Amino acid sequence: MKIALLGYGKEGQATEKYFKSHFENVEIDIFENFTHDEIKKQDFSVYDFVFRSPSVPPLHLKNETSVTKYFFDHCPCKIIGVTATKGKGTICSFIKSILYAAGKDAYLVGNIGVPSIEILDNLTPNSVVVYEMSSFQLWDLKKSPSVAVIGHLEPEHINVHGSYEDYLNAKSNITAYQSENDYCIYYANNPTSSKIASISKAHKIPYPFEISDDILKNITIPGHHNAENAMAAIAAATSYDENISEEAIKEGLKNFHGLPHRLEYLRELNDVKYYDDNFSTNVASTRVAVEAFPNEKLVVIIGGRDKTNNEDLPELYNTLKSENIKKIILIGESGKALAKDYQDNRFIMANNLEAAITAARLEAEAIKPAIVMMSPAAASFDMFKNVYDRGDQFKNLIASLN
Repeated sequence: MKIALLGYGKEGQATEKYFKSHFENVEIDIFENFTHDEIKKQDFSVYDFVFRSPSVPPLHLKNETSVTKYFFDHCPCKIIGVTATKGKGTICSFIKSILYAAGKDAYLVGNIGVPSIEILDNLTPNSVVVYEMSSFQLWDLKKSPSVAVIGHLEPEHINVHGSYEDYLNAKSNITAYQSENDYCIYYANNPTSSKIASISKAHKIPYPFEISDDILKNITIPGHHNAENAMAAIAAATSYDENISEEAIKEGLKNFHGLPHRLEYLRELNDVKYYDDNFSTNVASTRVAVEAFPNEKLVVIIGGRDKTNNEDLPELYNTLKSENIKKIILIGESGKALAKDYQDNRFIMANNLEAAITAARLEAEAIKPAIVMMSPAAASFDMFKNVYDRGDQFKNLIASLN
């Protein structure tokens, strides 16, 4: 068997390990650091499988696949798939926590960090997989999960997809192949989510919906959006198994305390609370973060590599007009672009993350009690290895304050 791996990140490494442990005489060639034009010129006809990494656009080869496609072809149990522009990791984690509280053999995989192929051997027909699915993983998928969740959708990854239409076409694969026996949970307040849900043949469940305060009070993470995320999770878990009890739902909500770098509370120092929201890589998620603290005085750290070629700067500045934002510390490429295009006496430009935190702390302590929140509304690659590196550096610097 001869396999080509287009990319050698987590999924590529997991794929190599899986095939070498399951098949004899496997020959694997790894392709890295290529452009799309370069890889299109390669002759892959000699390979049995060409595994596309998530961020590599489909080549439309007969022998082309991906970890997601391979997993869907070989998974022996039901899959709950979740997609959204932002919030899918939180929805997935809520679902997993509820299923775990209900005693299910549940696994959380996909874009949230664990390659699905790693857990294939652990699954039985009685297992259930919660799959966080990015547009890249859905790009060329030809099967849909039995329970699909479509959260809030807004433009993202346009620099890779080329257009918002292509981004949405990829997202729509989460429902395109569903049957009448499946379930589709969708965010009814978003027309795009509703439109993608409309193509599904499955039973449709819109959210948000009415839910008792007795259940909602078990949510431990802040923000109205997280209450909505919890509703999506409840609908997904009970669609998978309608017999899941209210007690299990409450326990599952209570046991989930949030994901790293997603509006994560870090500490309080001198009447200033610090929050890490570095997973907010677009305007929509930063807007949600700002709205989570309507009655607090905010100092926000904004900026990085914009994923829309700075087309979303007007939308970002409109978000930053919120009355509770008292100072805006700008970093990175989009921070410079924002300062160039708009004049605002709340702007403070910082050359690096440490300087940004120093400035934010000084401004917040001058108006305390207050909140310092890093919610960049941009990608990290202009200054950091990735979003985890950016978030970890921020957390470490905040921990070192005294």
